[in-house]
Amino acid sequence: MRPLYAAGFTTAFGAHGIAANLGGHTDDAVTSLLVLGGLLALYDGAEVVLKPLFGMLADRIGARPVLFGGLVAFAAASALYAVADSPGWLWAARLGQGAAASAFSPSASVLVARLNPSAGHGRAFGSYGFHKSIGYTLGPLLGGVLVWAGGLRLLFAVLAVLGAAVAVWAALTVPDAAPLPKARQTVLDLARRLAEPVFLAPTAALAAATAALSAGVGFLPVSGRAVGLGTVATGAAVSLLAGCAALVQPRAGRALDDGRLTARTGLAAGLSLTASGLTCAMLPGLTGILLAAALIGAGTGLITPLGFAALAASAPAERLGQTMGAAELGRELGDAGGPLLVAAIASIATLTYGFGALAALTGALAVAEFLHRRSVLPLPGSRTEG
Repeated sequence: MRPLYAAGFTTAFGAHGIAANLGGHTDDAVTSLLVLGGLLALYDGAEVVLKPLFGMLADRIGARPVLFGGLVAFAAASALYAVADSPGWLWAARLGQGAAASAFSPSASVLVARLNPSAGHGRAFGSYGFHKSIGYTLGPLLGGVLVWAGGLRLLFAVLAVLGAAVAVWAALTVPDAAPLPKARQTVLDLARRLAEPVFLAPTAALAAATAALSAGVGFLPVSGRAVGLGTVATGAAVSLLAGCAALVQPRAGRALDDGRLTARTGLAAGLSLTASGLTCAMLPGLTGILLAAALIGAGTGLITPLGFAALAASAPAERLGQTMGAAELGRELGDAGGPLLVAAIASIATLTYGFGALAALTGALAVAEFLHRRSVLPLPGSRTEG
């Protein structure tokens, strides 16, 4: 399992390490805010388009070769800019990284589910999410040190080595999970299955968690600066958010496997915590910011492993890649939509109202989760609800 956890760390470290440092380096590749925005959108756009496709490919040929191919492609794309060092190649490298992450991220999720018994999915996805959270936390920090020491090329070179090392590790140690026989599926069959509550409920919760996490990381520092807080205080708030998410995920997974928590109850509680954190972000001063960071981190840390475990439990085994790819698409839409919603409302009112709007939407999902008791199936072996 450790190579799969390392793959999760790689995609998170690469995404946030570069995104947080593209605008601050002194090379000539990023010449304006428009160029910066385009480079950031290029990576996310590739993931939105390609993750469902690579998920289906994992079902067709097996998740292990898609995982390995994605890691190799990530290493090659990273090496491209490290060697070429020109603005045009930076665009190509960033697109290649996004496409490669679209392959090995859902494939790793499929293998986490396939290589663990259903009664252990909570622990497995909790550990996987923990390592991704560490990548999200360390990416901006270590990425900043690398860019300071050797420019953006050094960061890309380190990512190339990391991707290649994880690819070799996975090739040597990850067992094969052969594709399962499957019946023919039409587009209507796929649409019907993805419209079922057992898919929509956890996917919506995962999208809401990612939206809140992205909005918190992006806008809590803005709130801090508005009340006179320095970079140390605002940086501590973002670290608190990521740290809480990392610490909660393995514990939530163990509670699910031990029968002390069900997927439905955990998702509803996680959405409630996240909505409470976004509400606290509306309060002025350091106290509101720290409360917001802790609650958003805890809420997203609760939702992430339970959401993926619920999807793995309800999805047909032969369509697991397709399910995970579609769920990852939902997360990517939340990742982009959360900050866009907050920014759009803040531009016509204030940032307080932007946080409030996202809190209201997240709270509405929490209420819906509480009311629809059968919207998320409990994992095998857990207490049946409803």
